[in-house]
Amino acid sequence: MKIVVCVKQVPDTTEVRLDPVTNTLIRDGVPSIINPDDKAGIEAALKLKEKVGGTVTIVSMGPPQADVALREALAMGADDAILISDRAFGGADTWATSSTIAAALKKLDYDLIITGRQAIDGDTAQVGPQIAEHLGIPQVSYVEDIQVDGEALIVKRKFEDRSHMLKVKMPALLTALSELNTPRYMTIKGVYKAYSKEIKVWGLEELKDTVDVANIGLKGSPTKVRKSFTKQAKGAGEKFKGSDDEAVALIVKKLAEKHLI
Repeated sequence: MKIVVCVKQVPDTTEVRLDPVTNTLIRDGVPSIINPDDKAGIEAALKLKEKVGGTVTIVSMGPPQADVALREALAMGADDAILISDRAFGGADTWATSSTIAAALKKLDYDLIITGRQAIDGDTAQVGPQIAEHLGIPQVSYVEDIQVDGEALIVKRKFEDRSHMLKVKMPALLTALSELNTPRYMTIKGVYKAYSKEIKVWGLEELKDTVDVANIGLKGSPTKVRKSFTKQAKGAGEKFKGSDDEAVALIVKKLAEKHLI
């Protein structure tokens, strides 16, 4: 089985800081990690490889420093890694990002593509499903278990208060939950091999035959961010004392003042 796992290097925090001028993340002073859902996807791919054989290729789109995340995935046991990196890809929203990654995947052979459900720095959960749409392959999101059944997969999908058991033919794309598994640690031998292996870097020149330049980077992003801001701490609020009837009357009054009733 040929498995491709798409990963993203993200700030190691959910409390991201934003530049009020550029509306972009401030990454200075914040360590970077492999996105947790993506790391679960790596572990799922490695387990499938151990069970049915095959190869695991890691693909990431990002700046040159994302090389570190790719080498961590190699140290965990992945076979190859590709970094999609070019200034032309900068400023991409989910549409432009998925368009670029899909263009790279079109150059690879695959039976299964695994992405994380969502990244902790954006929380959109859009890139994985959009990649599947660009490639014209079936997809299952919010996956918490994967089993191989011949040329198909039996997938357990988490859905609100229940789970769905779905059968999907390959090639297909799955988006993994961090609850899917517990990712393994890197080994000393794995780290040594990871840093002796070449990571392919694909820019616009390498993808020009599979990507539409109108759909990449900032100019190809239909999402326009007018303003970004971090969540503000709540104030102490107002406290009132009174009977139940007085409390009800006060609540109704406050709602009316805010035009909510």
